[in-house]
Amino acid sequence: MKKRNAFLLICLFYIVSMIVTTEKTYATEAIATPYTYTVVKPENQEGDVGYFNLRMTPGKKQKIQIELKNDVDKEVTVGVEISQAKTNSNGVIEFGPSPIKDDSSLKFDLKKMVTGPEKVVLPPNQKEVLELTIDMPATSYDGILTGGIHLKVIPTKEEEEEKKKQKGVINEYAYLIGLVLKETDTPIEPELELNNVYPGLSNYRNAIFINYSNIQPDFVNDMDVEAQVMKEDSSEILYETKKIKMRMAPNSMIDFPILMNSEKMEPGVYNAHVLVSNQEKKWEWTKKFKITKEEADKYNAQDVTLIQERGIDWGLIGLIVSGIIAVFVIIFFIVRVINNSKKKKRKKSKKNS
Repeated sequence: MKKRNAFLLICLFYIVSMIVTTEKTYATEAIATPYTYTVVKPENQEGDVGYFNLRMTPGKKQKIQIELKNDVDKEVTVGVEISQAKTNSNGVIEFGPSPIKDDSSLKFDLKKMVTGPEKVVLPPNQKEVLELTIDMPATSYDGILTGGIHLKVIPTKEEEEEKKKQKGVINEYAYLIGLVLKETDTPIEPELELNNVYPGLSNYRNAIFINYSNIQPDFVNDMDVEAQVMKEDSSEILYETKKIKMRMAPNSMIDFPILMNSEKMEPGVYNAHVLVSNQEKKWEWTKKFKITKEEADKYNAQDVTLIQERGIDWGLIGLIVSGIIAVFVIIFFIVRVINNSKKKKRKKSKKNS
């Protein structure tokens, strides 16, 4: 199990590094990332990988280093941010900065354990070393702690002003270096817990969210999810979503969406039935939840598919057309009055002559 998790983690970080490299290689004339980095691997590094995979000791402090090299002829400032690994609604692990909340089962937060400068200034064509300090908890733990070190160029005021003038999509590039800490090889039994079921929007579309947590300090791999929504006291399935091969980060939560297929959200009491499984274990839950009229009205008004279906507001179109006609009528009469006035003046001038 541990070897398999390590292999999956190596593959994931390799893919992330390839994505960054590809963006840099196929950038336009401007250099996408004006600097490069090298992970300085310490003695307790495990495996020949491009991220930090460290065997740690309880209560110890350790400094880790990343060498940054400025490849351009001007000063570059690199922002540094430490992130805890999270799980997004698609069952994909995010190692970079994320608005996803921490799970209540998380005992040790990498953002607090790993400290260092918030930015590093790189002189033109020079190297600097980013040094971070890992402060391990005094108590020993089984499992892993994982997250990422996010490196991103901080633009100057002039560059910010230039961005504001640009139109369309502006690409921004960053490096993400994985950080994995462990003390033991003790196997971890996977365990999931259901937290809540609630209505909301998924990509501006009505959905029911199943919020559940991986409460253990290890990955959950190859996770298949089947979720259905029924009316209370009914077995008829109203909405259903299935996904396979999902993953969860250690001690993280997921908001799994059941899409409502462009249908209006109706107030009432419902049941959600959820089945989550992988090769090791199965979890099954049924939970009653309520959609209030206020919630239904709120999300229906924001669902983009329902807004499109409501179609043309003929009342508004009628008002606009009436207004345009009224303007033309007024202009017509003004022009007519002016022309009549001119004709009368001409007749008077002819009589006088």
